[in-house]
Amino acid sequence: RLRKARLHVEKAIKEKKIFAVQGPYPIIRHLLRARGWVERKLPRKSRQLKQQPGDQKKQQLEKRAGRGGDKQGKAVPNPRAGAQPSLDTTEPLQHPLTRDKNKGETEDENKKEDKEQCSEHSDDIHDLMSFLVQDQVPNFLWTIRLGNIDQELLPRIEMVNRFPRLNALCTKEGLCQSLQNLPWFEQVDLNTFFPRCYRLGLMGEQEAFIEDFRLTAARSLLKLALQKVGDRPGRTEQPSKSAKVPAPKAPVPQGGSALRPQGCRRSHVSPHASTARLRSPPYPQLLEEALEVCEQHLGILEHQDIDRDTPSPCRTCIAWDRFLREYYRVAHEGTRLMLSKEQREQCQDVLRRLEEQLPQLGIEGKLNIWILKPSAKSRGRGIVCTTRLEEVLELAQSCTGSSPRVCEWVVQKYVERPLTIFDTKFDIRQWFVVTDWKPLTVWFYRNCYLRFCSRPFSLYHLEPARHLCNVAIQKRYKTLQPDPRLPPDKIWSNTQFQAHLAQLGRADAWQRVIVPGMKAAILNALRCARDHVGSRKGSFELFGADFLIGKDFQPWLLEINSCPTMSPSSVVTRRLCANVQRDTLRLVLDRKDNPTCSIGAFELLYREAAVDSCLSVGLQLEVTGCSLKNP
Repeated sequence: RLRKARLHVEKAIKEKKIFAVQGPYPIIRHLLRARGWVERKLPRKSRQLKQQPGDQKKQQLEKRAGRGGDKQGKAVPNPRAGAQPSLDTTEPLQHPLTRDKNKGETEDENKKEDKEQCSEHSDDIHDLMSFLVQDQVPNFLWTIRLGNIDQELLPRIEMVNRFPRLNALCTKEGLCQSLQNLPWFEQVDLNTFFPRCYRLGLMGEQEAFIEDFRLTAARSLLKLALQKVGDRPGRTEQPSKSAKVPAPKAPVPQGGSALRPQGCRRSHVSPHASTARLRSPPYPQLLEEALEVCEQHLGILEHQDIDRDTPSPCRTCIAWDRFLREYYRVAHEGTRLMLSKEQREQCQDVLRRLEEQLPQLGIEGKLNIWILKPSAKSRGRGIVCTTRLEEVLELAQSCTGSSPRVCEWVVQKYVERPLTIFDTKFDIRQWFVVTDWKPLTVWFYRNCYLRFCSRPFSLYHLEPARHLCNVAIQKRYKTLQPDPRLPPDKIWSNTQFQAHLAQLGRADAWQRVIVPGMKAAILNALRCARDHVGSRKGSFELFGADFLIGKDFQPWLLEINSCPTMSPSSVVTRRLCANVQRDTLRLVLDRKDNPTCSIGAFELLYREAAVDSCLSVGLQLEVTGCSLKNP
């Protein structure tokens, strides 16, 4: 076995099959070992890949190989701590960490990881082979964080699974900024696939958000006015204190209000509000003001404001503080609006004209809900919903004085009319791989999965259990089950979703609307961000894009995640995560040697045409004429 291990190492070095893995990726490790690759294991503590001094390692290997001077059973140094028998010993090799009784936790983690790997060889042989390649530069690196890798060693690694400088694509603030430049790359309306988004740390975008919030409130008021009496919203309800709901780790907004930075909670309805105030009708001009605002906005959208002095109807048109106070009463406190037949017809006509100009009118709903997101956090951390302009502006004040290049918060229009399954909100995690930025080459994965919330969807209760589909958020509510027809782990495959669409009579929606929409959104985002991403030949990256589906089956891009989790949280993700890792290795490794090999569920989404170099221009030029003679 030992001789076989040594020969295996020599062959791997010759064929450039040395790899390193940093992070919880037992599937990657198992698949590479099955291909004949040898792992250069990383230190357990820091998990940091450091460049080893060649001379020192050669001496250690020579000492290890030259068994003549060592006594049988004599221990030699082990790079992972502890002593290890020499190659001559008949004592069975043991995992070095099992000798250290003070490392119980690490031992348990290692056993769990090794069990998942299902390796053909025992761990001690892999430890030995890893020791023999400690002086080798890995040919392949799969890491969870590029910054942990020695920057002197990184350029020498042929293939890495991460690209540097992904902020323009994989942060909320970066994606928002990048997509604002979409008109420079494609004649596509950003508002057809990305909910309106603003960076609160920039004064110009903060003012644009205020204007958007006011205009949306005016449109929402027209929708509320047209509602039937039975459809009118009641008061926002606070969750019952007796309800046995697992308390989340961080304070969350409930009762339709936003969570302030300090953790204070505000209700839509003040506990001291008088019954008379709640039942009193709004001031008579409220609906007329909303109609006036929408008419002026239509004039801007239809380019009728070229000669108008006032740049925006939101600046001088009406008293917005009073308008919003009355709108809150109608939208969130159940105050009724009375309108004439003529006003009803006006509202219908204005909304019809607005629908022709505003692609997002269908997802807006009536309550003007916005979602606040920390710019650079993941897994749903810090995300809150709000219906109050003043709460957003209060939060914006905390980040206005920061660096102009870093915005702590973004605010985005919440999709109030999503497609639900059994009255439960869900989103889609869709994978894709970028194998090159110049020229841009993108591969789309045909399989994906749905993530469900833990409670039925409701716009009058804004707690995370109903609105944030992230697995990291919903695992806090394991005891809650929104509907018995959904699995307990709250995950569906795209195959199950397609079967559900067929039951709805829309089996064609997946291939005709949803998949093409996701592909177009991903490609638009990549085109906008590629000039700001660090391109490196030999690198690739697996991304995870999150989409929400509207009632018309149109997908809406929420964010793009680098290094998406591969930890299985359900039966579905256990299978799909293993498959996407297997197919990614087929795509980036096997396809190099065999372009016709199977790449599983990946399909080429886009490959940019190569641009001819301009260096050849002028190579065939010649000068004709005669020389001038001296007089």
